[in-house]
Amino acid sequence: MLKNLPPILTPDLLHALASMGHGDEVALVDAHFPASRVAQQGLNRLVRLPGLSATAVLEAVLQVLPLDDSASACAWTMQVMGDAHRVPDAVAEFQSVLKRQGMSEVATLERFAFYEQAKAAYVVVQTGDERTYANILLRKGLVVHG
Repeated sequence: MLKNLPPILTPDLLHALASMGHGDEVALVDAHFPASRVAQQGLNRLVRLPGLSATAVLEAVLQVLPLDDSASACAWTMQVMGDAHRVPDAVAEFQSVLKRQGMSEVATLERFAFYEQAKAAYVVVQTGDERTYANILLRKGLVVHG
């Protein structure tokens, strides 16, 4: 056990997050997301966190992962099919978590564009979240000292 780390961050996930470089992305996805296929097609890592909500995982990840604030967007959710203006409950929670972190904008991607970007992610983290659209992509930034 390590101090000051959220206990839901498993050794596999911590290793993946620590191995990421500036500009690499992590996909936090729900239980419905085709995580195995996307990870396999993208030749990227898959970490499973069954039983955990995507919001809880997002909060834990943001405690250790800096976001890339140099780009216009560093977080993306999946657009709702047939109603791009509807904000699902999970996405509203993501926006609230990110706002507390000082981010004001979360971009959206069309469903298949989200899948393609997730294939390019360094790691795909499948949560046990059963809510639809509980998916978010995050781009890693820099840890700035001094």
